Amino acid sequence: MSELAQWLTQGPWPIDGGLSGELENLGHDLSDDLWSARLLRDSPESIAQVHRQYVEAGARVIITASYQASRRGFMSTGLTDIQADALIAQSIVLAREVADSASSKVWVAASVGPYGAVLGGGEEYIGNYGVSHDDLVTFHRERIEVLAAAGPDLFACETIPDIVEVKALLEVLADYPHIPAWITMSCADGDFTCAGQPISELALVTRDHDNVVAIGANCTMPQHISQLFSTMREHTVKPFVVYPNAGRLWDPDNHVWMGEPRHLVDPESVREWALLGSAMIGGCCGLGPRAIRAIDEQLDELRQSSAQ
Repeated sequence: MSELAQWLTQGPWPIDGGLSGELENLGHDLSDDLWSARLLRDSPESIAQVHRQYVEAGARVIITASYQASRRGFMSTGLTDIQADALIAQSIVLAREVADSASSKVWVAASVGPYGAVLGGGEEYIGNYGVSHDDLVTFHRERIEVLAAAGPDLFACETIPDIVEVKALLEVLADYPHIPAWITMSCADGDFTCAGQPISELALVTRDHDNVVAIGANCTMPQHISQLFSTMREHTVKPFVVYPNAGRLWDPDNHVWMGEPRHLVDPESVREWALLGSAMIGGCCGLGPRAIRAIDEQLDELRQSSAQ
């Protein structure tokens, strides 16, 4: 059992929250196709500042700013492939410096966003890209190779909308058995991924991959999480990871979130997710340090209660 897998058995633990929203709160415009990845080039100190805010709020895992970072995206702005790779690796360096200065162990999770994120149109909430398995493997392999060389503690394969893409990721992750990974999907409701497949397929396709230490959902409305976990638990013994959004829906046509956000996660939901086997709980779009601090306090109480 890896050190990370052992640590998960001692949870549940808080992870960080949404990155882009906090960067926007610092005054940054993230409306271009590179989204938060642009600041790896233009304002890396702002990314480090948000990482620190989450560690101070209690997060024990910080997710890097590489979600939308890729050779394709950076090279479209005029950078070379070498410059693009350096910026992708920079995301690990920034997070590592913050993690190493924390008073408790903080893990660095290299964000591996979906192919759809690089398209810049919200396709991570749609899936069904019409891209071949081999092309997805090639896309993820070149980025994961750069991230792995920079030395993360684990990979956070996140907001994946389509089981087809999960299978491509599993093929690439098999080349890095020494680096644990989690895979979280964006889901349309309590039963299906955003691409329309039963969520049980995630549990089934990852079941025999030992370096996938947790599976779950992120950037999904919180009211769907318990049903998703209940369904997957019928097919897997892996721990779950969840970081929902603030309860809004993405409008891919207008590129905006719809609905009123909730800036805290309901404590009863947090407790239920922990009881269903979630070893890591955090937040995604719309949930910031305040939400993570509340989750940290609640999970600390749950860990103490289970230890008695």
